Amino acid sequence: MLDYKSEDVVRDEARNFLHLQDDMNAKGGVGQLTSFNSLDSFYFKGISKSPDGWYFPNDINAPAIVLETKSSDIDLNIEGKRTNKQAQTLSQIENYIEIANKKYNKVIGILYNGHETIVYKNKERIAQTNTLFNKQYYLNLFNKIEIDIDKIQTCTIRINEILHHKFVMQNLTQRMIFTACALVAERKGANLATFKNLNFSLLKQQIIHILEQSYSDEIIKNQKLKIIKEQYEKITCDKESDTQAISEFIDNVTQISKYIPSQKWRGEDIMAIFFNEFNRYLPKKPDYGQVFTPDHIVHLMYKITGATYKDRILDAACGSGAFLVRAMGEMIAELEGGINNESEVLKIQNSKLFGIEISKDLFTLACANMLIHKDGKTNLIQADSRDKEVCEWIKSKNITKVLMNPPYENKYGVYDIVENVLNNVSEGAMCAFLLPDNKLEVGRKRAEKWLKKHSLLKIIKLPDEIFAGKASANVSIFLFKAHEPQNDKEIFACWIKEDGLETVKNKGRHDIKGKWKNELRDYWLNVIYKTSGDESCQWLKPKEYLSYQMPETPFEITEKDFKKVVLDYMLFEKGIDKKDFEKTLLECVLYKSDIDIENEQIKLYFDKDKE
Repeated sequence: MLDYKSEDVVRDEARNFLHLQDDMNAKGGVGQLTSFNSLDSFYFKGISKSPDGWYFPNDINAPAIVLETKSSDIDLNIEGKRTNKQAQTLSQIENYIEIANKKYNKVIGILYNGHETIVYKNKERIAQTNTLFNKQYYLNLFNKIEIDIDKIQTCTIRINEILHHKFVMQNLTQRMIFTACALVAERKGANLATFKNLNFSLLKQQIIHILEQSYSDEIIKNQKLKIIKEQYEKITCDKESDTQAISEFIDNVTQISKYIPSQKWRGEDIMAIFFNEFNRYLPKKPDYGQVFTPDHIVHLMYKITGATYKDRILDAACGSGAFLVRAMGEMIAELEGGINNESEVLKIQNSKLFGIEISKDLFTLACANMLIHKDGKTNLIQADSRDKEVCEWIKSKNITKVLMNPPYENKYGVYDIVENVLNNVSEGAMCAFLLPDNKLEVGRKRAEKWLKKHSLLKIIKLPDEIFAGKASANVSIFLFKAHEPQNDKEIFACWIKEDGLETVKNKGRHDIKGKWKNELRDYWLNVIYKTSGDESCQWLKPKEYLSYQMPETPFEITEKDFKKVVLDYMLFEKGIDKKDFEKTLLECVLYKSDIDIENEQIKLYFDKDKE
């Protein structure tokens, strides 16, 4: 039996959940004495009725909220025939909505008794839940912001160009840290648009000042925030006085910020977009310690581990935090009410996500990334995952899922990192590592040692072009189950030959036709779950293979191959340069022949009597 709550108690609960208070954009409050007339004597003239709660924006085109509370003995589970009390209760909130509609076209009506909530969108009853969320959840019922990744990327391109060429900020990481901190400041209500007349140094000071104010209570005791400040203060540029560039930078940062609070957000990593864009200025083959995982692969790894909001997730080489941000987004989306289920969201952010990063620069970006996405930085540490102390830290966190793209080269200790993670997570933890296809074959002695304690369940070979030219290694996902010896269990393997993404000029690889999202993603998840369903599926004996085995292509010589060899030999015998011959032949075909286009065929005609 549910506890009895008086109407006063229920009203106080609603105040704490909804946060209906005055702000710069609206009048808000919770109480019994404030009439509609006192809130607006023009639109609500002479109306003495008093709602239990209200949120009335200055902009009449924006959505408003009216609240009615009842004691918990008033049953709101209204189906079929209603009692007089129930009918009166519904009539009351409907009447308040009608009054609010005199001023606002968009009104949310909320009826709450401490255990049940009924929600109206204007006069339409749209939901009945056991949970009350904050006001932003209800306001967003009228304003579902779509995430436009293309626009975010376009803004990012502009930001990078501005910082690189107009500010002459040479250091790539500094450009990313500066942008990330500016985004965090804007998310904290900085209103960067008011700083457009400042030079670079003053803007830099304002941003860090806002961050210090926002986290003043934490900075004293929080080493993470100290590191962010330390790395931020190192940022310099060669051209400080271009206020036009400052203005353009701020415009693009604020544009990106608009998309981040979207209810449609599922963990898309804004920082990853930064990296992918900024990395265009690096050599084709960057340091393997700084190759960042495409978002659709991050999501795939989350899904194949069977992760949920109940798990405790680790990335022991977290880089910019892409895996943790995606995990946070997926976990929050699984909650009733999503990001507005504040108590459960806080549990996810404060006790479900764990990250380790050795680089101070990348650690700074990871923290900023989490702050951009409503925090989750609590359990990030700047440390070396090869250290014994870190092993103890991992062991103390009762990790149930691991999502990682560790550095690939031996000099970064890839085998030590993977081994330390496997040995110190909880029994039965599912651990997904993104590694070069042959990494376990090359390090077979180490891998065999692991398999005495842990199981390698699945190997998913990914498309060769997955990193769009940023890494030469072809990679696979290796899915382990911790603290369960392999023995003779066979390993399932499959090959995702194509992911449907296409290369867009200057923007990397994107799912522009929705092929991965709408078709291939679910297909491959089904194959991986069922361990069957595709011709690429294999079962490997661990004593024989620790990588996906590419099917052998039968040896074949075609007529074309034969002709090519013969012609190449004839040219060689006659002393004719092959490249010159090809050029001359091409010019004859293109410019000395008659061309006719018929249906889908192009026909070339030569006069045999002419040269």
